[in-house]
Amino acid sequence: MRSRFIFRRLGLCAVALALAMTPAQALVVYDPTNYASNVMQAARALQQINNQIRSLQNEATSLLNDTKNLASLPFSSLQALQQQVRQTQRLLGQAQRLAYDVTQIEQAFSTKYGDIALSSSDADLVVGARDRWSTSVDAFEDALKVQAGVVGNIDGTRTSMDDLVSASQSASGALQAAQAGNQLLALQSQQLADITAMLAAQGRAQTIEAARAATAEAEGRVRFQRFMARSGQ
Repeated sequence: MRSRFIFRRLGLCAVALALAMTPAQALVVYDPTNYASNVMQAARALQQINNQIRSLQNEATSLLNDTKNLASLPFSSLQALQQQVRQTQRLLGQAQRLAYDVTQIEQAFSTKYGDIALSSSDADLVVGARDRWSTSVDAFEDALKVQAGVVGNIDGTRTSMDDLVSASQSASGALQAAQAGNQLLALQSQQLADITAMLAAQGRAQTIEAARAATAEAEGRVRFQRFMARSGQ
């Protein structure tokens, strides 16, 4: 009986010794609370990473949009428009006799148009009338030249308009769209310049002709007075 008790004590001591000699890593204890906490931390970390990725993607998209918005329009009609305006200006500058100059106009109307002096000789009246007639004819010729130049610009204007509309519709960014819009406004300005030039040339011709007619009427009165004086009436 005593020996059995001793053997039991020895067995318990052996078990205790064996447990004491077992490595700590072999004693794994499952803790549900700690596991859930670790899972939540990992999920939050993954969410932060996803947020950072989306932020970088948004920034990259923004940079691409900025690049498109800053890209210049590859087409420019400015040179062609300026050339058409210079052509119209050149035609206006070719005005014959009575040009678009205030001083010259004032001088011409003070000497060639208006009242006719009774002391003017018949030869002077003929020379003056022929000069005014030539000035009117030249003015109408100048107006026709300007009108022909404006009409000639129509084809170039149409081509520029088609190219600008196409460029505007295919613009890849805000800058390109704005530049296309500005060039369309420049095209409209060029058309307005052509219309202004044409109206100016036509108005010049009509005004010169009206002045010639008024002077011719004054000349007719002088001739009539001389005729009456010569006839003794």
